[in-house]
Amino acid sequence: MFVGITNTPRDYAWGSTHAISDQLGRAASGRPEAELWLGAHPGSPAAIVDPSHVGGATTLAEWMAADPTTALGAELAASTAATGGVRLPFLLKVLAAAKPLSLQAHPSSARALAAFELENAAGIPIDAAERNYRDPFHKPELIFALSETFEALCGFRSIAEIHRILAELRALDIASPDPQAAALDALENRLVGAEGLRDAVEWLLRDGRGGDSGEVSWLVERVVALAEHAVYLAEGGAVVSYARELETVRTLAESYPGDPGIVISLLLNRVTLKRGEALYLPAGNIHAYLSGLGVELMASSDNVLRGGFTAKHIDVDELLDVLDFRSIPVPYLTPINDGTPGVDVFRPGVPEFELVHIQADATPAGSGGGESPVPMRQVPLSGPAIAICTSGGFLVAGATSSVKLKRGESVYITPEEATVTFAGVGEVFLATIGD
Repeated sequence: MFVGITNTPRDYAWGSTHAISDQLGRAASGRPEAELWLGAHPGSPAAIVDPSHVGGATTLAEWMAADPTTALGAELAASTAATGGVRLPFLLKVLAAAKPLSLQAHPSSARALAAFELENAAGIPIDAAERNYRDPFHKPELIFALSETFEALCGFRSIAEIHRILAELRALDIASPDPQAAALDALENRLVGAEGLRDAVEWLLRDGRGGDSGEVSWLVERVVALAEHAVYLAEGGAVVSYARELETVRTLAESYPGDPGIVISLLLNRVTLKRGEALYLPAGNIHAYLSGLGVELMASSDNVLRGGFTAKHIDVDELLDVLDFRSIPVPYLTPINDGTPGVDVFRPGVPEFELVHIQADATPAGSGGGESPVPMRQVPLSGPAIAICTSGGFLVAGATSSVKLKRGESVYITPEEATVTFAGVGEVFLATIGD
């Protein structure tokens, strides 16, 4: 069964006013449009275009609750019912960031379950602002760049590179009219020993949020001033080794003045994804999206531990326990291709989701002057799926039915369709459960 779905973009303040509407060929609302949710998450379940097609249900969540076997398949319906209630394990989004999102990380499955039960036992309401865990699930996620570039912070740099950035800041400080080396000393003196990175981050978070010493506030102010000077020098032709990182400091300071996350950004990998590239963000990976348009796919969960660039609750102790402080390479997710042209599978190895990117260009006509054959792409399903067309148009056919899908439209696909064929020209993203 193919069920047409739609939704209204979430109007978070950091969202772009036009990127999602431009990509999907929709009329812009005039408000920020940050995330278009396609899934059954209770926060914004997708609306069903034709409720009569599914017994009158108006949202995907309502239909799944009423007829889980049809919507999810018997196996997935049974397994999710046994672990917290019938649910679609993934959430597909189109995300458009015009300014930086919060600095954050997500818990492992084991920690999410244990902490969720502890907060329940403590009597903390699910919707309480100070609650960390609103469900017992982990929240790994991937982001695929739809815009020409997508900017992000992701994971910790090596200590050696952090010291090289500090050396550049020191050179800028020495050359300034009013050198303040002690501000940088306060950070560098903590970046020593096996726990140096953790110690530095803890100090930045605690002292920067009402601590008594004021050292972090001074450090943030000084780093921003040095970054502004560095950007000025770079614009004038001077060679600044970490110009992009220092430009990021300036951008963050404009949006979140005084936030200790501004300095934490220098401890993190600064990533620019090109269109078609993807990142996978597992448990413990500290990250923040800075700008750009992307397709995001994640486990359906609300469990976020924040560390900066937000007015929402920050639990420093819990965040520190969740964070992975290892310096590891940027977690690019390389697609898998089985030889089928234009079908790339982003498979992070979690059971909740994988993302299929389908690109079909027009096939040149033969030398005899006949019509060009319509490109066809096949995708086998292991469970329910959601597809969104971001350009062009397709006839989508499965084992029992078919549907037309054009730019800006989305469809929910039940498992009984088995293998789905996309015939047409354009681009489609398909989210489904993982192996």
